[in-house]
Amino acid sequence: MSVLKSFIAGQWVGDKAAKALPSAVNGQIVAHTHDDTLDFKKAVEYGRKVGGKNLMAMDFQERALALKAMAMYLQEHKKELYALSMHTGSSKGDNGIDIDGGFGTLFSYASMGRRELPSGNVVHEGPVTPLGKNNHFAGTHILVPRGGVAVHIDAYNFPVWGMLEKFAPTFLAGMPSIVKPATSTCYVTELAVRLMQESGALPEGSLQLIIGSTGDLFDHLEEQDVVTFTGSAATARKLRNHPNIINRSIPFNAEADSLNSAILAPDVTPEHEEFDIFVKEVGREMTAKAGQKCTAIRRVLVPKSQVDAVCDKLKERLSKVTVGDPSVEGVRMGALASVDQLEDVKTNIQELLKTSELVTGGNGDFKPTGEGTEKGAFIEPHLLLCRNPENGCGAHDIEAFGPVATVIPYDTVEDAVALCAQGRGSLVTTLTTRDPVTAGKIAPLLAAFHGRLHLLDAEAAKESTGHGSPLPMLKHGGPGRAGGGEELGGIRAVHHYLQRTAIQGSPSMLAAVTREYVRGADLIETEVHPFRRHFEDLQINESLLTHRRTVTEADIVNFGCLSGDHFYMHFDEIAARDSQFGKRIAHGYFVLSAAAGLFVYPGEGPVLANYGLDTLRFIEPVAPGDTIRARLTCKRKIDQGRTSPDGHPQGVVVWDVQVHNQNDEMVASYDILTLVAKKPE
Repeated sequence: MSVLKSFIAGQWVGDKAAKALPSAVNGQIVAHTHDDTLDFKKAVEYGRKVGGKNLMAMDFQERALALKAMAMYLQEHKKELYALSMHTGSSKGDNGIDIDGGFGTLFSYASMGRRELPSGNVVHEGPVTPLGKNNHFAGTHILVPRGGVAVHIDAYNFPVWGMLEKFAPTFLAGMPSIVKPATSTCYVTELAVRLMQESGALPEGSLQLIIGSTGDLFDHLEEQDVVTFTGSAATARKLRNHPNIINRSIPFNAEADSLNSAILAPDVTPEHEEFDIFVKEVGREMTAKAGQKCTAIRRVLVPKSQVDAVCDKLKERLSKVTVGDPSVEGVRMGALASVDQLEDVKTNIQELLKTSELVTGGNGDFKPTGEGTEKGAFIEPHLLLCRNPENGCGAHDIEAFGPVATVIPYDTVEDAVALCAQGRGSLVTTLTTRDPVTAGKIAPLLAAFHGRLHLLDAEAAKESTGHGSPLPMLKHGGPGRAGGGEELGGIRAVHHYLQRTAIQGSPSMLAAVTREYVRGADLIETEVHPFRRHFEDLQINESLLTHRRTVTEADIVNFGCLSGDHFYMHFDEIAARDSQFGKRIAHGYFVLSAAAGLFVYPGEGPVLANYGLDTLRFIEPVAPGDTIRARLTCKRKIDQGRTSPDGHPQGVVVWDVQVHNQNDEMVASYDILTLVAKKPE
């Protein structure tokens, strides 16, 4: 029965026992919160000055590598987290969602950071827009670290994933985090933070942990800080309206209650595979984490003609779910997180029953499996039916945050959309249909009220990650009641913790700020071909203007024969004459190949491979007799810390390529991505 400690200003704080935290499984005390007073002013200042400084000493690429190192260390110690998390009532499968899901989010953002973010700490969010006739003045956008701290307030249902899904993009953005987990399951979060600290990959000051109350923390926040919250809509409103949050316009992102739906389309009947898939999805979402998921299905919308069939199938499925101590073999659903939560769920079930009837659950014979479970927070799955939603349906307003869902009949798909909208904004809805036309009609209507749509048919079910699984690369959040916030969503989540700023100036000045070549900026031209320079020696704006080449008819014929591309614009004189170009033109890909022949250094050197083209545009046609030349310029360098398969270090270089004709008209524009060797050690 240890006393949990806060990790504040680089110290583990907490000796005096305060609130006892009982196991949700058997009621035995797992740990106590501490009664020590925390200095939140010191914590915030420490985060900004120490954490911020240490994070800014790294760049995006280095922070991505640190995330990966933390994820690997946590993965090596996941048995410790699994064992402790059982006391929250989580089954092994539930722990896979929370604990392994948290590790997966760290790995995902480590990978995204390596792929999508530059070296340094400035993100150039292009394009550059000329603001004058002769390109002496232009504008673009940059994203930079905010210089503040992020306060993350998490819910009790995901003590690991809930912290890590916020921490990962925050850390990658170079912003220190102060994490406040929900008290009832904070002992799991505390262990995760200790392991992250032990990993050696966490810079000092980049992560602090609060066990217990946030006290006067909000009073010490400033304009550069950020607050994120996951929990009830009522608490979100209270925190969002804190005077200091309002007066300083501190960004506040909320992910709150959500009465998510699953819709069975009229084209699906019990004879179809999709019918069983729908029932399985609803049953799984009712019982995973004992229904304690912000994405869990609360409303089951089905055609009136299928109500009895759906209720019968769900009742049969739920009756086979063994509820009890997660450590007992065969148990599929564990406990709610606390006895308080159990009482809250029971109260809300009674409220729901004012407009619904009970299909299964609550008949008085429920007994959880396992020794000592009579003192746990267990409840069996409850399925309700609101037969006449037109007369009122509490399921549109009341959330029993447990294994509880209500079946609601509808007449037409338009009725289903209208019923769904009565939830006043949700995180996710599943639409199960066999008909792409139905999906194409309904999905855009549903999208207005949801953060995510899960379109389910027999094909998708083979690989679907499920209705209730937010993924790092997709947005998590929803409008209205769901909080109006946004988390995850790939690299966009990192951008939430960066400051977007418009910059204006000459191309040379913009290039200096963005650390990328901007067309029109001063060029660096030397006697050395850029392809002969190692990664470290290349300079942004280093450029080569090639010799010229005149395109001949033989070039077009030979390229067509070699590639098999005999498109009429290249070979049919009469048809080409009647086209908008008025003559035969060369293949666009011949122009690319010819340009490469102009700028490539043929000898052995540091440039190892071309692995892609970006932003390719063919701007003007090239005809036989036209003369082209290319300009190759070092646009961007990214040091990802990678090595070749044989162990030689290398970096990524992006080259700007412009191809012009004899009239100095641009005929092609693109970026080439290359791997370039670093100097031998």
